[in-house]
Amino acid sequence: MPRGVEDHIMFTAKHGNWKVADKLLDMDDPLKVAHFLAQISNTVNSKIPEYLTGVMNVAGIMSLAEELAGDDLAKAVVALKSPGTARKLGGLVFEEDKKLKKLLVDAAKALLVRMTVSKFETVSYPEGSLGEVKIVFPFADDHVNFTAKHAKWIVVKRLIIDDATPMVDVARLLASINETTTLKIPAYAGIDIDGINEWFAGFKKVKKSEIPAVVEKYLHFQPSSFAPGEFEGHARIYALRKALEVLGLPLDVPAKSLEKYLEKK
Repeated sequence: MPRGVEDHIMFTAKHGNWKVADKLLDMDDPLKVAHFLAQISNTVNSKIPEYLTGVMNVAGIMSLAEELAGDDLAKAVVALKSPGTARKLGGLVFEEDKKLKKLLVDAAKALLVRMTVSKFETVSYPEGSLGEVKIVFPFADDHVNFTAKHAKWIVVKRLIIDDATPMVDVARLLASINETTTLKIPAYAGIDIDGINEWFAGFKKVKKSEIPAVVEKYLHFQPSSFAPGEFEGHARIYALRKALEVLGLPLDVPAKSLEKYLEKK
């Protein structure tokens, strides 16, 4: 990033009917920063499935999520962990090479987990998504662009999209942006991530019979003890993410798996 660039966070996307552009300059208010990052996270997460339709049956994954959800969160999580679900998920990925297929299944699994759990719990932050063009696009070409500069935090994540760009590469960038926002929101929002991790510290190598106990622990989570009032909803999502992590289930599409897929394809 060039010297002299002002502190900011910017997100722009221009591709087909998707046009959004916004920028935060008031970096002195950490709560505003956290809220803006949450909007960006919601925005990219909502678009990732669309950019994965060329490599997996996203509609089929949505149907599988409906099938698994049932009426009980603990039972749904048990179903997500079952070998039968893994086999079904493998059949929804458009890849024959075993190594490449595993990488896509990693991403498909995250989609399935998010879709299934969303039947019971909120998986998006309360701010909603960015949906307007509020600033001039930094590039005339189709693109996705995320930049941030604040003190020692400097990030540039950008992809210019043309006819040769694999849509899964757009999904990879969106997943990477989500990973950055997920990492940064707690620092600006005052969410006690260490405390949340400690809440679930008693669970190691969880067996199938212990899954309901992890879910129960999550359901008893009191976000007011781990975050300021306006970020209690966010803290609950971080607790959900940690509970699923303890169970070996991802809430977020892993950018690294998509990156490796693109490298090896």
